[in-house]
Amino acid sequence: MDASKKMKKNKKTKDDGPVKKLSNKVYEKELARLHVELVKLQEWVKHKELKVIVVFEGRDGAGKGGVIKAITGRVSPRVFRVVALPAPTEREQSQMYIQRYMQHFPSAGEVVIFDRSWYNRAGVERVMGFCTEWQTRRFLEVVPAIESLMVESGIILIKYWLEVSEAEQTRRLKARIHDGRKTWKLSPMDLKSYSRWYDYSRARDDMFAASDTAWAPWYVTISDDKKRARLNVISHLLSKIDYEDLPCDKVKLPKRQQSRGYQEPDHPINYIPTVY
Repeated sequence: MDASKKMKKNKKTKDDGPVKKLSNKVYEKELARLHVELVKLQEWVKHKELKVIVVFEGRDGAGKGGVIKAITGRVSPRVFRVVALPAPTEREQSQMYIQRYMQHFPSAGEVVIFDRSWYNRAGVERVMGFCTEWQTRRFLEVVPAIESLMVESGIILIKYWLEVSEAEQTRRLKARIHDGRKTWKLSPMDLKSYSRWYDYSRARDDMFAASDTAWAPWYVTISDDKKRARLNVISHLLSKIDYEDLPCDKVKLPKRQQSRGYQEPDHPINYIPTVY
């Protein structure tokens, strides 16, 4: 079953009724448990020298950033690297399309998370007119073969699409307007994209039809409830990589050395103001 059919099958209908949102208490408890498992996965990835790529795609406001922060909150940035590329430079525009992404691919013992990826060509670039229809069609023709080569080279490739409803996307984008912490998330491009909901729907459907393959399938989660989406994605990610809890010696802090007459210096120290 392809990703677009999975999404329609799993999507809640009016008859199903609203899903009760997850409480903060349950969320924090489950997230802490999953963080422990992510640390175990991290150590396994290093031990087995695995190469993992996790791709996150979805509409603006779907919650990609929140899911990525939930994944990386308690693991090492030396192992879990997040790649969120800006618009291509003039030099990058002259390169083979996927070239600027490939330089960020993982080496042994790394997990690379793409906050948007080469699938920009099938989504925002297509909808906003930054590439031609021929370029999009050609990309969709060749991307399955490229991803097949990635998998054959030993990369574990996992692709997620976060699906948000029209009403929830509107609520989240409006919230950004009035929240000083989030205004940076609302660019002129986001506003243009917002008005083209169905163009993005068609682009998403074409992308699924072309690139939802046996070796690199798309996994879709409904993200109207951010907490549930984060937990579900992390749980699913853990299930896609066979890992073991490596044995380790219990850590015990050593004794501190004796002061041997050490005294704090007389040099004045510029402490920051105690505001809180």
